[in-house]
Amino acid sequence: MIGNFYFLLRRNLAEALPVITWPQGIVLSAYHPELAHAVHHLMQRGHQEGGGRVPALEVWQQRFETDPEYDPALCFIAQDADGIVGVCQCWTSAFIKNLVVHPRVQGQGLGRALLLHAFSVFQQRREGYVDLKVLESNLRAQRLYESAGMYVVRREPVPV
Repeated sequence: MIGNFYFLLRRNLAEALPVITWPQGIVLSAYHPELAHAVHHLMQRGHQEGGGRVPALEVWQQRFETDPEYDPALCFIAQDADGIVGVCQCWTSAFIKNLVVHPRVQGQGLGRALLLHAFSVFQQRREGYVDLKVLESNLRAQRLYESAGMYVVRREPVPV
């Protein structure tokens, strides 16, 4: 059944990256604990649309900030005048854990810009590729990832 599987997608970083075009008014910063509540709220909202789930704030923050692959410099926060509108949370293993864009700015290229920014950072770190997982049912995200040069490595069942 669709939705009970995810795709592991990969981007080869030896290939040239497209130019990053940021939507107007976006400021990029790294994660810090003071942003946890707003980041968590956006992730919850994004997972309602794209599938998956996010644990309660305290559990999420503790797991996130103590994960062995955590590096706050690899959690890219996009803000506009009204607050946080995008999050791209990456692990040190060149894995994109979460990419979420606020509904009010979807369709403006922010998701693509965050994705390409993550690719660029990992390319600068001399990684060979970047991976991420996307639910089979999340067609909108799949189109974004494929348009940025990602391809399916394998299909796996979602762990229960």
